Amino acid sequence: MAVPKRKTSPSRRGMRRSHEALSKPAHIECGNCGEPKRPHHVCPHCGYYGGREVVGAGKALRGAVRF
Repeated sequence: MAVPKRKTSPSRRGMRRSHEALSKPAHIECGNCGEPKRPHHVCPHCGYYGGREVVGAGKALRGAVRF
């Protein structure tokens, strides 16, 4: 069975883990109402996507049209 010959230093361990950080989810401003929304998603506040109304305002997005 393979066994490490030397202890891995905290610096080397940190360099190996440097790509494991969580990134913040992207948000952009809705072109219709100005509220923050996820890119390429229907705005949850006004129901617009791509400059047109996809879901009526105040209705649930669960049954919304997917693009």
